[in-house]
Amino acid sequence: MRKPITLALMAAIAVIPALCAAQDDMDDVQVETKHVAGNVYALFGRGGNIGASAGEDGVFLIDDEYAPLTEKIRNALAAISDKPVKFVINTHWHPDHTGGNENLGRGGVIIVAQDNVRERLNSEQFIERLKRKVPPSPKPALPMITFNDTITFHLNGDTVTVTHVPPAHTDGDSIVYFHDADVLHMGDVFFNSGYPFVDLSSGGDVQGMVTGAERGLALADENTRVIPGHGPLTDRDGLQAYHDMLADIIGRVRELMGEGKSLEEIQAAKLTADYDDRWGGGFIDADSFVATIYKSLKGEG
Repeated sequence: MRKPITLALMAAIAVIPALCAAQDDMDDVQVETKHVAGNVYALFGRGGNIGASAGEDGVFLIDDEYAPLTEKIRNALAAISDKPVKFVINTHWHPDHTGGNENLGRGGVIIVAQDNVRERLNSEQFIERLKRKVPPSPKPALPMITFNDTITFHLNGDTVTVTHVPPAHTDGDSIVYFHDADVLHMGDVFFNSGYPFVDLSSGGDVQGMVTGAERGLALADENTRVIPGHGPLTDRDGLQAYHDMLADIIGRVRELMGEGKSLEEIQAAKLTADYDDRWGGGFIDADSFVATIYKSLKGEG
């Protein structure tokens, strides 16, 4: 298995191709599995990090990447369980987290997501940042069960709580907490590979990213293992550092906006300079992140 830093680098550079690339351009992708805690594993392929609980009740999956990777994902799961996939939770609607829905749905897997996820999957979407239209998903790819605020599963000897957070990365984000294994999957509310992508065109909100991180921190303690939507596995301290970075930079942008500064002037101030070494190497560069904050605070989603 590759070292975590290799997975981190892969995740950092894979976000753009994961969202943009043709779904048939994945022959070279390898799905790697890492044990997290208890009966919970993380799978790294291309796109959003997958979480999996494997036990006597079957496999409980969090996100499913892209359709061409479904067989590779199934093969990776077969190495940790001889049981079928029973449920898949979509943490939000983006194709790099839901592309496998159709394959799994046609195979009898029950897809579960927050109400807004089904609505977005069931209609044409446009991701402004990528200038990309996404067509409606076919019926087998749509969540069969949806919820508003929270839903709880009791399986594989664990209690699993899925909680919708206020609009953050999108308007349909959920975080998933395995109580007994003490593992938290944050979806794309948490980018551990660089500055986050906040999809304003899908109802995202930068302040909601802070709130979402706070919801995760309230569930976690010093022993909790955290699976981010992108980037390497981490812990509560890693999530805290991400939260503090978000809150600090948003506060700095808000202050200059209050002084009447334009976006260009705020970008020229290099407000993120002391964070760029850690967070500036991913999909979203510093100027783009500041622009997203500015637009979000102005309500220009």
